[in-house]
Amino acid sequence: MVEIKETDDKVTVIEKYLRRVDWIIRKKGREILNDTNITDPQFIALQHLANNKQLTIGELSQKMSLACSTITDLIDRMEKSELVIREKDEQDKRVVRLSVQSKGHEIVQQVLEKRREYLSEKLSGLNENDKDILMENLKYLYEAMTDES
Repeated sequence: MVEIKETDDKVTVIEKYLRRVDWIIRKKGREILNDTNITDPQFIALQHLANNKQLTIGELSQKMSLACSTITDLIDRMEKSELVIREKDEQDKRVVRLSVQSKGHEIVQQVLEKRREYLSEKLSGLNENDKDILMENLKYLYEAMTDES
């Protein structure tokens, strides 16, 4: 358990727990990825591409906050592994769009399922009402944060 000092205010404590939960989820995610032969950045790219169909390298670069040259190298490796494919844009043949291939979709689904199983195991000590409260509070925080952008 995290020791809470009397001088810590609630926001500070919440921030500590969020940061620590995020770290644990990321660590567990990397462990799960070890079984898939893809890297963390490749998985993040697959998630972005699966959720935002047909991104360009520039758009993916912005979403991942990485240089276009870094994304190009990443996509080259992912294409060789048959995770993604480059396709010419229908309206503008100069534009190249990225699509996730079935192997990439399968990996995303496998990893997310294993993450959900892990989380379900960790939440098993909460009753349904407590899970609902946690879900509502996380949803509220998420919406408050996404309203800013």
